[in-house]
Parts: sequence; structure tokens; C-alpha cells
Amino acid sequence: MTAVAVSAAVSLVPAAAGQQPSAASGAPPAGRGGGRGRGPARPPAGPTPHLPNDPYLGANAGKPDLGGNSQSVNASMKGIWQVPYIIDMQKQGKTPDGQTIEVPFTPKGKAAFDLAIATNSKDDPEGFCLPPGVPRMMYTPYPTEIFQLPNRIVFVYEGGAHVWRNIWMDGREQPKDPNPTYLGYSVGKWEGDTLVVDSIGFNDRTWLDAAGHQHGEQLHVTERFTRTDSNTLRVEATIEDPEYYTKPWTVVTQATWYPNQEILEYICQENNRDLKHLVGASSK
Repeated sequence: MTAVAVSAAVSLVPAAAGQQPSAASGAPPAGRGGGRGRGPARPPAGPTPHLPNDPYLGANAGKPDLGGNSQSVNASMKGIWQVPYIIDMQKQGKTPDGQTIEVPFTPKGKAAFDLAIATNSKDDPEGFCLPPGVPRMMYTPYPTEIFQLPNRIVFVYEGGAHVWRNIWMDGREQPKDPNPTYLGYSVGKWEGDTLVVDSIGFNDRTWLDAAGHQHGEQLHVTERFTRTDSNTLRVEATIEDPEYYTKPWTVVTQATWYPNQEILEYICQENNRDLKHLVGASSK
């Protein structure tokens, strides 16, 4: 098997039975077919829906509806975002102008990536049921819901350790010395119809993707979420980490809307025994 193919296998390891990851195109996982029921086919894309200009919604009043509040506006609009399966950000993402990504490694970043390739990504933290981190939560192919509250936006993820993420929208500043965590500390604001999320405070226990692009605790991620139409969420992530990369670099992907579906409970088995059977040298 090639390194990329085995990297894909690593990402498949934590999948619960009946919940196989989707392709990078954003198609729903196989388990969302007959067993769970897909519901009606997705309608053709329409205009971007917006939330009411209601003071109760605070910073989100009148802004694009990112999906989780659709039921309160129109019950027939409820659904999930199917996240694409991104194994390698460089090969499967694009720059904002649609070009191929060139990753600006530092020597340390290149050495870490080369080691991941040489060992077939068998040390990928996600393969051991740890949270994928940011922006990888939006590359791990299980659905997400996005709820817009008066002072924050909450991402609820079906997969990737079944975690949630707060985006604070109340105008607060980033903490000076945040305690490092898997998903970091995130504050957001609207720039027109685009949600801009600034995140710091990450630990170094996650990878950016299954291929082995890595980071340290200096990681700074800026995400831009734009619902370009009723069926599409454009996801742009800019990576900054002077320890691993010589300059910021940006990856653009997209998630796809599936109406009339809900996220389910996801369990990742911590006693995963498959990784040690992958071929290749061990990095331990």
C-alpha cells in the first residue's frame, strides 16, 4: 500500500460499525443509506438562508443561517452538514484562488511530515480516538451541526470523539495565556456574510490531517465559513505556526448540506489494535 492509502486506512480505524467515512466530495457515509434512511433527496441549491433580525439572536441576528437554527425558522429546513473526507490538505484542498497548495515547511515541520509518511501515519493521534483538532474537525467525515446563540456559535460533531466547540461572539479578546487544549480557544465575528473565527491555545497532540502535517503549541488558525448557497458551506482555514511553517498557508474545502437528517451518537474504540499491524517502520 502507498503511504497515502495507508493514511486513509488509519483514518478509517476509529469508525464505528455502520459509519464509514465519505469521499472528499462530501457524499454521505455509506451508513446513511438504507440503514438510517436518507430522507428526501437534497433539493437544488437556492439562495443562502438568513436568520430573522431578532435581538434575541444577538451577534447572529439577520446573519446567514448556518443550519442548526433552521428548525426554529422553518422545520422543513433542518439538516446536517456532511463534512468532506480530507486525508491530505495539500492534495485535496485548494488555495483561495483555486491553485494547488504549496506547504511552506520549516526543517522541523518537514522532518515531522516525512516521518509520518515513512511510518504510514501509524502515530496519527486520531487513530487512537483523540479529538482531531482544528481545522481537522471539518475534514473528519462525520456530520456536524452549527447552532447560533446570542453570544456564541456552537459546533456539535458526530465523529472525532463526539465533541463540541464554542465560538465566542460577544466581542471578547483572546486570553493572554490560554491553557492548551485539543480544540483551542476561539472567538468569532461576522464580516458581511462570512463568519471569521480566530483560534489559539492548542496543544501539540493533534495532526492537521491524516497525511501527517503537524503543528506545535504556537498554532494559530483563522477560519472563514461562508454559506454560499443553501447547499454549500465554504470552509477556508489559514494555518500559522512559525515552529513548523515559514509563513501562513491557506486551505479551502467545502461541506454539503443534507436536509432532514440528524447527527447520532458516535463511539470510538480506545483499544484499537489495527494500527500496529500497518506495514512500515515504527517511529517509537
